[in-house]
Amino acid sequence: MPQIIVLPHHELCLEGIVIETQSGVSVCDALLANDVEIEHACEMSNACTTCHIYLREGFDSVEESDEIEDDLLDKAWGLDPNSRLSCQTIMGDTDLVIEIPKYTINQVSETH
Repeated sequence: MPQIIVLPHHELCLEGIVIETQSGVSVCDALLANDVEIEHACEMSNACTTCHIYLREGFDSVEESDEIEDDLLDKAWGLDPNSRLSCQTIMGDTDLVIEIPKYTINQVSETH
């Protein structure tokens, strides 16, 4: 069974967590099912960037992002080459190490 290793996050997952999940499940669904309350303003419909994550390991094991996701990611706060939307990142058979960004675009907009 593949695992998602979530690195510590200052609000959502203070000590990090290891989640066992099934192939075919979105990273967002797996996080939410394990009480990691990642924001998902569009209800996982690939219409926002609030579930933005960094794939620190396993990036090449998931399907490539599509054009819609790429366009959305261009608007994400803190974009880096390993950025993905967790609602569009579907688990395969390989473990993933993810980092949740410090801020989402909503949080940055509210504070600036």
